[in-house]
Amino acid sequence: MSNHYYTKNPETESKEASWTFPLRGREFRFISDSGVFSKKTVDFGSRLLIETFRLNEEVAGDILDVGCGYGPMGLALAYAYPARLVEMVDVNERAMSLARRNAEANNIRNVKVYESNTYDQVPEERQFAAIVSNPPIRAGKQVVHRILSEAHVHLLPGGTLTVVIQKKQGAPSAEQKMLDVFGNVAVIARDKGYWIIQSVKA
Repeated sequence: MSNHYYTKNPETESKEASWTFPLRGREFRFISDSGVFSKKTVDFGSRLLIETFRLNEEVAGDILDVGCGYGPMGLALAYAYPARLVEMVDVNERAMSLARRNAEANNIRNVKVYESNTYDQVPEERQFAAIVSNPPIRAGKQVVHRILSEAHVHLLPGGTLTVVIQKKQGAPSAEQKMLDVFGNVAVIARDKGYWIIQSVKA
């Protein structure tokens, strides 16, 4: 269990790697490591969410990336929306350290990276214009559905929850959960078995 990317301190031996990847029209340099999710490249699901996501500019608020890993989604969105703060949370200390280093390496200042098991350390009253997540499927359905259901209280009216999940790893179940919680849901992109699912807080 302690070697999984969704644990606090992965015991996997550190083997850092550095590489570049284009996101939202910019070449990013990432440092990654063993013990974090998708350590060798930006995974396809995260890429699809990054390129699909559009912020509702009429909602004046910040963005929250739940389960940020080493940072590709949060940093790409911080670059795309420089006037917004992007808060990035994870349970994996190695991943959070990498996310901070990657923000520094790419000269992205409008981010805040901190430890939180889903929303545990996000202040109860804190609300966002958007929440994004590539949820840790291997952590189990209960964790994934907690990310979906508890997003509602942390969104401003008109704010969006946008997640990426593979069809074979529970996307239809997630879609139904989001419909139950928000009263609306849309699959805004499908590619290679990945669904980008979005709900809007009324």
